[in-house]
Amino acid sequence: MRLSNGRLKIAAIRTGTDPVGKLPAGSFVKTLEEQLGCPKCNVSYSLVVDWDHAADRWFETNSQPLILLLKKAIFMGHGTDHAVTHFETEGVVVTSFAVPRAVGTVTVN
Repeated sequence: MRLSNGRLKIAAIRTGTDPVGKLPAGSFVKTLEEQLGCPKCNVSYSLVVDWDHAADRWFETNSQPLILLLKKAIFMGHGTDHAVTHFETEGVVVTSFAVPRAVGTVTVN
């Protein structure tokens, strides 16, 4: 039986940061054991998904295309020093959320 209560949405949240956007809708969210890392540095992202979708027997199959999109987004984020701390995808579009960085003042002597 496949879940018919909505499309699968997966969020990737940078380890050590809080989610910036809304987490996947559902009763409970589950952080998966699998983490995604940047192949160029040691930054990692935890995967968060709705509990009901994670418990579905088709999750492994249905989640692979979304996880590949998140991997690509994380790799592309290396160029901006991983300023994006929260990615999520529900289809072919990856939405990114970044914490606004504090604007520093520059003193010229």
